[in-house]
Amino acid sequence: MAKPLCRIAQARSVLLAALTVLAIAGSISSARSQVWPQKPVKIVVPFAPGGNTDGIARLIAQPLGDAFGQQFVVENRPAAAGAIAAEAVARSSADGHMLLMGTPSQIAIIPLTTRTAYDPVKDFAPISVIGTNPYVLVVHPRIPANTLAEFVDYARGQPDKLTYVAPVFGGLSHLSMVLFLKRAGLEMTPVSYKGGAAPLTDVIAGHVPIYFATLSEAMSQANSGAIRLLAVSSEKRVPQIPNVPTFAESGFPGFRALTWNGLMAPSAMPTDTVERIAKEVSHAANDAKFAERLAAFGVDPLGNTPEAFAAMIAADIALWGEAVKIAGIQAHKAN
Repeated sequence: MAKPLCRIAQARSVLLAALTVLAIAGSISSARSQVWPQKPVKIVVPFAPGGNTDGIARLIAQPLGDAFGQQFVVENRPAAAGAIAAEAVARSSADGHMLLMGTPSQIAIIPLTTRTAYDPVKDFAPISVIGTNPYVLVVHPRIPANTLAEFVDYARGQPDKLTYVAPVFGGLSHLSMVLFLKRAGLEMTPVSYKGGAAPLTDVIAGHVPIYFATLSEAMSQANSGAIRLLAVSSEKRVPQIPNVPTFAESGFPGFRALTWNGLMAPSAMPTDTVERIAKEVSHAANDAKFAERLAAFGVDPLGNTPEAFAAMIAADIALWGEAVKIAGIQAHKAN
C-alpha cells in the first residue's frame, strides 16, 4: 500500500503546484487588464477648435498616445466659458478615461464669479501643466510711449480718457489689466467684445489703443510695427520677444500674470495613474522638438509635478480672486 499512497501524494503535490501556477497567472492577467488606460482617452477642451488650448491638447495627445499605447482623442466642448467641459470631467468615471485640458478660467475665475456644479479643488486631481503663456501689454503706435514707465506717465495725465481692450469682461486679459492698473494707480475704461479677431484688429486700427494680449496674439504683429510691445508679464523675458522687458524689470516687481494649459483628472483617479501621466507630460515638455512646437503658440513648456500644479492653482485662486474684487465683479457666494 505504500507505493499507491506515495503516488497519490505526488499527484496531489503536482495538482496543487499546477493550481498555484494558474492562480498566479490569473492574478497577473487580471492586474494587466486593469492597467490604465484600457481604452481611448478623451482630452476635453473647454473651447472651440483652432485656439491655443485646442492646439496644445492635440500636441500632447500624440506623445501620450505613444507612451501608453492607446489613442488620446481631443473633444471640444465650448460652452459657458468652459464650465460645461469642467463639470463633465469632474463627474466622469474615476477610471480616468476622460481628462480636462484646464485653464485658469475654469479653475480659478469662473467658480469665483458664477455658481458652478463642480468644486475647482475638491473635484479635480491636477496632473501637470504642459505650458504657460504670458501676457504682453501692447499699445497702438499713436500712444506716445516706448517704455512702460513712459506709458504710466502718459496715462496718469489722461485720467478716465483712455480705453483698453477687455475681450471678455472678467476674463484673464481683463483681470490682468485690472491688477496692473491697481498697482500703477491708473484709471481706464474697459471695452468688451464677444471674441474673435476684433480686439486686436481694433488696437491695430487705433480704435481701442491698449490691450493685455497673450504672447501668441502679440507675436503675430510683433515685427510689423502695427503695435508696440511694452512689457511681458512673465518672471523673465521670453525667447520669442527677447527685447521686450518684464514688468518687474520695468518698475513693477512681483507683478506676474500667466495663463496655463494643464491636464486634470477626476479627483478619485488613482494617485499612481496621475503620477504616470505627469511623468510622460514632463518627458514631452523636456523634448526639444515638442518645445519648439509649443513655442509656435507662444507657450513655454513646463511639465511640472501634480504637487507643483496644485500649488499653482492655489496661488491663482488667490490672485484672480483679488482681481475679481478690484474689478467689482459680483463674486459667487455659496449657500
